[in-house]
Amino acid sequence: MEVTASSRHYVDRLFDPDPQKVLQGVIDMKNAVIGNNKQKANLIVLGAVPRLLYLLQQETSSTELKTECAVVLGSLAMGTENNVKSLLDCHIIPALLQGLLSPDLKFIEACLRCLRTIFTSPVTPEELLYTGPDHQTILFNHGAVQNIAHLLTSLSYKVRMQALKCFSVLAFENPQVSMTLVNVLVDGELLPQIFVKMLQRDKPIEMQLTSAKCLTYMCRAGAIRTDDNCIVLKTLPCLVRMCSKERLLEERVEGAETLAYLIEPDVELQRIASITDHLIAMLADYFKYPSSVSAITDIKRLDHDLKHAHELRQAAFKLYASLGANDEDIRKKIIETENMMDRIVTGLSESSVKVRLAAVRCLHSLSRSVQQLRTSFQDHAVWKPLMKVLQNAPDEILVVASSMLCNLLLEFSPSKEPILESGAVELLCGLTQSENPALRVNGIWALMNMAFQAEQKIKADILRSLSTEQLFRLLSDSDLNVLMKTLGLLRNLLSTRPHIDKIMSTHGKQIMQAVTLILEGEHNIEVKEQTLCILANIADGTTAKDLIMTNDDILQKIKYYMGHSHVKLQLAAMFCISNLIWNEEEGSQERQDKLRDMGIVDILHKLSQSPDSNLCDKWSFTLVAQAGVQWRDLGSLKPLPPEFK
Repeated sequence: MEVTASSRHYVDRLFDPDPQKVLQGVIDMKNAVIGNNKQKANLIVLGAVPRLLYLLQQETSSTELKTECAVVLGSLAMGTENNVKSLLDCHIIPALLQGLLSPDLKFIEACLRCLRTIFTSPVTPEELLYTGPDHQTILFNHGAVQNIAHLLTSLSYKVRMQALKCFSVLAFENPQVSMTLVNVLVDGELLPQIFVKMLQRDKPIEMQLTSAKCLTYMCRAGAIRTDDNCIVLKTLPCLVRMCSKERLLEERVEGAETLAYLIEPDVELQRIASITDHLIAMLADYFKYPSSVSAITDIKRLDHDLKHAHELRQAAFKLYASLGANDEDIRKKIIETENMMDRIVTGLSESSVKVRLAAVRCLHSLSRSVQQLRTSFQDHAVWKPLMKVLQNAPDEILVVASSMLCNLLLEFSPSKEPILESGAVELLCGLTQSENPALRVNGIWALMNMAFQAEQKIKADILRSLSTEQLFRLLSDSDLNVLMKTLGLLRNLLSTRPHIDKIMSTHGKQIMQAVTLILEGEHNIEVKEQTLCILANIADGTTAKDLIMTNDDILQKIKYYMGHSHVKLQLAAMFCISNLIWNEEEGSQERQDKLRDMGIVDILHKLSQSPDSNLCDKWSFTLVAQAGVQWRDLGSLKPLPPEFK
């Protein structure tokens, strides 16, 4: 980069022994860099930044000199992203923060302006300033709420806006702050009432939007009920208004994304939003902007909007995902909106990661519908682009895409067969080895759904691709969801007698070891219940039951759980016994004799006195099994039905 003599002259003057000449040198430098990116770059290369920071922090420097240094640094920060990186490398943040302790308001303002410029740059790491819940709490504990609240009544619009923005940031996903804000009084008026006044139609759009965000965040944090009038009649309609095509692009984006966040967990708000101002149809315009006959006459604005149109598509997908999260009728309306499935499928291959993620989320939301899985998802062969997305995508997309795959593998989904034929087993088994627990859960969840009432070949493919070593790792996973879904997979693999015998003949030793480990471990009731249900299924096998009968350790564990204090575990253990002693089957007498010698019959008689009707019924059934009456409706327990994800 060319370094001119005049640029060097500016830097040399910063080292003059005369403080007055140094001050004049900084002022001249300030005038030289305004609007001149080349000059800014030259001065940075010549080492102006470390010297300016040194002068800014020296106690012997006059307040005027410190202020001028901060102004020049702020001007340098307004250049390129490389300029900001250079400033950060020189540790500018601590120096400017220290400057905020000065008693001089002009110097403080210059430091704040520079800090704001640096932190609005995308290259500045967020962790350098307060960004997380812990930092929100620090600000809260230091009286941020009380000190900012009175600024909402300032005569200056800019001050009111910055106060509003502070509250929106403080309240975001923070119940402690939000609960406090609800009860804060400003000039005798509660804060939520002030926010409601600020989102009225006669207020500036920026103020309406930010007030709506404050109320949205307080609602999501549990401080305001979802059926409160300030949410249903004020906040929600305001955010829908922001989605109108009369609004600027950034207003439409922020409005849609905030509305998506507001209604995401609440079915009633989703229903209200879906019928407010034809919102579902209104969002379709997000995909046509700017149009060839756009009313935008400002060339700069048109150029800006063309570069940012993808943000509209991202926001629309997010809002459609929230709208269709629960209600079947809303999903139907979304899918019937002009070319919507084509638009979502196209979104899966967009260059922007954020748009792709939003499109996958939208499809995932719509895939929680039996009807849509059988119709629209099949008509548009959604599984094809989804499998492509799963081949090579960042984790954030993989988590949502694999969740959606769980739904496409439900037994009533026409997509299940082609997905299986396209190598889904290997892909899902690969996900179970991910370091990301959400991907491990989704991989095993999808395999569980795949194994439900599956043919022997599919079950064998799953076991071969997964490997018993990986199965053991999953059964000892620290994530409870992974463990539960792995047990669900095992239970679905071990259903129907021929399948049980076949699988146990090849993997019986390892499966019995896994069952033993879980029953001996420190696990909750649900985990142990599922494990005992797996044992009950093994007990229904013709040859597989021998693996239980020849394992005294397992038999003692079943006996122990028959006497357990929790009814669910007692019932599951009794299912095992019922299948072992069924009188019609070969070897039943020997099995009954062994179990009688172990004292299990005595336990059954004790259970007959139980006040729990379920236990009494099961006890009666077990005696029927022992007597050999012609009645059979137990066998292996039903496999776990597939679940929407």
